[in-house]
Amino acid sequence: MTIPIGLQLYSVRGECARDLPGALRSTAQIGYAGAEPWGYNGETLDWQGHPVRDIRKMFDDNGLNCCGMHLTTGSLSDDNLQRTVEFNRILGNRFLIVAADQKRTGSLDGVMELAAILNGAADRLAGEGMFTGYHAHGFDFGTLSNGEIAWDVLFANTQQAVIMQMDIGNCASGGGDPIATLRKFPNRARSVHLKDFGGPEGSVIGEGQADWPEVFRLCEETQNTEWYVVEEGGADGLGFDISARSREALRRMGK
Repeated sequence: MTIPIGLQLYSVRGECARDLPGALRSTAQIGYAGAEPWGYNGETLDWQGHPVRDIRKMFDDNGLNCCGMHLTTGSLSDDNLQRTVEFNRILGNRFLIVAADQKRTGSLDGVMELAAILNGAADRLAGEGMFTGYHAHGFDFGTLSNGEIAWDVLFANTQQAVIMQMDIGNCASGGGDPIATLRKFPNRARSVHLKDFGGPEGSVIGEGQADWPEVFRLCEETQNTEWYVVEEGGADGLGFDISARSREALRRMGK
């Protein structure tokens, strides 16, 4: 089973801000099949100062797929959802992933509110052939007032169509267990963020403590994973060295 590999553009955000066409060209040149933008809020049909149709041409010119979009929870609201759908339809993207919502995942009531938002959006997106979901940060693995983990409560109360975008490194850094979580929620991780943890500064995938063989086995045998998305870059988002080294490390792993 061959799962394509994309790059979360936040990894190279400094390059995107400086020269988006050049950043996408470099993303393709170092071997990524797709790219995942970040920070979309549903209020306009542009990103990083570029109209969405121009961005689509940049993707097409470099043979890249838009493999996901990190967006705010507000982009799924009644006021913004139509624009959000149109933006992603033009880009050819099906995965509308809430990047983070620390305010809501900090309490049981908040998690249930977020679950309702995601379920409602999933119903409305189904006719568009699109999916919504939620991306992991360390704070999502805190314990709530009922003694349960926020992430577990969220995905126990969202429908099967809601994407569980596990981030291997973020989960572990928050005290979570990415392997156990993938096992607990089969066929939910349609998109998975590849990020190592516990390695030295400047390390890349394969140089930390993540159990990559088991991660890949679970994704390929027990999940419906369609994209691996690397999120590894410099602290300021400048340069492609870390992103390129991560891609090469995955090649050595047969990915």
